[in-house]
Amino acid sequence: MSVARTVPGFGPLAGLKVIELGQLIAGPFAGKLLAEFGARVIKVEPPGQGDPLRQWRILHEGNSLWWEVQARNKESITVDLRQAEGQEIVRRLAREADVLIENFRPGTMEKWGLGWEALHALNPRLVMLRLSGFGQTGPYRDQPGFGAVGESMGGMRYVSGHPDRPPVRIGISIGDALAAMFGVIGALMALRHRDVAGGEGQMVDVALYEAVFAMMESLVPEYDLAGYVRERTGAALAGIVPSNTYTTRDGQNVVVAGNGDSIFKRLMQAIGRDDLAADPALANNAGRVARVQEIDAAIADWAARKTADEAVAILQAAEVPGGKIYSVADILRDPQYAAREMIRHITLRDGTPLKVPGLVPKLSSTPGDLRSLAPRLGEQTREVLAELDYSEQEIADLATRRVI
Repeated sequence: MSVARTVPGFGPLAGLKVIELGQLIAGPFAGKLLAEFGARVIKVEPPGQGDPLRQWRILHEGNSLWWEVQARNKESITVDLRQAEGQEIVRRLAREADVLIENFRPGTMEKWGLGWEALHALNPRLVMLRLSGFGQTGPYRDQPGFGAVGESMGGMRYVSGHPDRPPVRIGISIGDALAAMFGVIGALMALRHRDVAGGEGQMVDVALYEAVFAMMESLVPEYDLAGYVRERTGAALAGIVPSNTYTTRDGQNVVVAGNGDSIFKRLMQAIGRDDLAADPALANNAGRVARVQEIDAAIADWAARKTADEAVAILQAAEVPGGKIYSVADILRDPQYAAREMIRHITLRDGTPLKVPGLVPKLSSTPGDLRSLAPRLGEQTREVLAELDYSEQEIADLATRRVI
C-alpha cells in the first residue's frame, strides 16, 4: 500500500510536537518511535547533504533504504545551526514544542545558545531529550562516544562471542537503539509528570554506555559478592542448561532452550534420550550444569540427524522452546510476521514497492501507523517557517544566505 501524507490528530501521541535535532542513529531512532505513534516530528537537518544516514548502506535513487525506515512519518526542514538566524529558528520551534531531541556531543547545544537552561527559560514545559556517548556530566562527557564505544564500555561486547576469540559486535547498532528506547521512556515519563502531576518540563539525560549497562542482568552483584566475571560462552547461555545452538543435517542452525525442569524432561524424551529424562541427577539446573557437555552432545547428535524443519516440528510437538535462527529471507516468508503485520508494504515516490518493518508495540485501541514516507531533504522547510510567522520574503532571504 502507499503511505499517505502526515495526518494530524492520529495515534496515542497525537498533539505532541517534537523537534529532532539529532542525526544518524540514536536521536533519530527516538524520533521515529514517537512519530510512529502520532507525534508530529519535525527533523532539523543541515542544508546541503542533510542527515548523513541518507547516504548510509544500500541506496535507491540516491537515498538510503535505511533512511526510508528511520525517517518515516517525519517532516524535514533544513537549518544551519551554526548561524545565529538558524539558532533563532530553533528557538521559535522550541517555544511551541513538547519535546526536543538532540544527540550532539555535550556542550554543542550550549555553544549555539540552545542548551537546557536557555530552552527551559524559553519554554518551561519543554522536555529535552539528550543522548550522548557518556552523558552530560562526568569526566568523560566531552569525549566522542558512538554506539560501538557504548557497547564496549557498557559490558556487552566483553560477553559477546566465543571464549577463544576476541569479542564481537552484534550485527546491528544495538547501543544506539537501546539509548533511544530509554530516551523515549524517559521523555514519556517526563511528559506524564508535566501533564498529570503539574510539573514543568525537564531534561532527560541518556548515555549510550549506561543504556547498554542497564541490560547486563546480574553482572555487577555476581562480581561484587562472588568474584564471578561473566565471560564469552559462544552460543550457549552460561549456567543455564540446556540453552544452545545446534547445527542440523541441512546445515542450518536451531536454538534449543530446554532449561526448565519439566521442559528438559520433555526435550530428552523427544530426542530419544529417556535415560537422561529419567536421571534424577539432571532433574534440576544445578545438576545439568555439572553435565553440560554430555547434554549438549546428546542434543547435537540428535540435531545432526534432522533437517531444521524436522527438528523444529519435533520441538514444537513436545512444547519445547526452540526454532531456526532466521535470516532476513526466513523473516519475509514467515507466517507469524505476516499475521502480525510486522512486514509492511509501501510504495516509494518513484513507484517502487518496498517492504519495511512493522511497528512495535501493538496497542489495541490506539495503534501506531505509517502515515508518510521519509521526507525529502528540507521538504517542509517553507511550510514550517510560515507556521512560525516568517514571511515569504524572510524565508527567501534565509534561503539566499543559506541559513535554510
